[in-house]
Amino acid sequence: MSVKIVFIYFLKTLGIILGIIVVYALLGYLLPFIEVSAKEDGEKKEIPIYIYTNGVHTDIVMPVKNDFHDWSTKIPFANTKSKKNDYQYIGIGWGDKGFYLDTPTWADLKFSTAFNAAFWLSDSAMHCSYYNKMTVADDCKMMMISKSQYKELVKFIDKKFDKDANGNYVLIPTKAVYSDNDAFYDAQGKYSFLNTCNTWANDALKSAGQKAALWTPSDYGIFLHYK
Repeated sequence: MSVKIVFIYFLKTLGIILGIIVVYALLGYLLPFIEVSAKEDGEKKEIPIYIYTNGVHTDIVMPVKNDFHDWSTKIPFANTKSKKNDYQYIGIGWGDKGFYLDTPTWADLKFSTAFNAAFWLSDSAMHCSYYNKMTVADDCKMMMISKSQYKELVKFIDKKFDKDANGNYVLIPTKAVYSDNDAFYDAQGKYSFLNTCNTWANDALKSAGQKAALWTPSDYGIFLHYK
């Protein structure tokens, strides 16, 4: 094969890759504007939940305990550094295990971590953070949902956790936590550029009958519906 033919193949391959990136960027920007409307179930909206972003990941934040579910039975307070047991809220997010554990800041991002995450080559994890209070702001929005909607949300989130033979969530032993109030657990599914942490959070809102984007890879695509 001549150098010219190799070069032509290289240019075609590069063109395809760049084309995919451009199409992804366009869809990632445009599709979030298509709103999936909230579903009205006729029940009283009495349970507060929140969406909270750190600028990259979106978490679903819920009461630690109410009449329908006690998250502390599966996500023990003792698994956090603080071991405090008076937290009022818990935030849960799903994402790539490598990103969560090996990339505390963008400066720590390695090409191998990004590549594995983008192309279904690494495991996933659940990041669980306890909070004393939630403050509504640009990065944190509240909505009230019904009992039935909350039960569907709990079911959706619970299914994403890996479980041991006794049905317990599988803790990831690591010092790579973000603060003294959080812990990581093994999760189901593979992260990819088509199925991101924010895609999961967006789907969680859909499961609870709340407003959401048709599809979004970013937190922006979620929060534009909750201004």
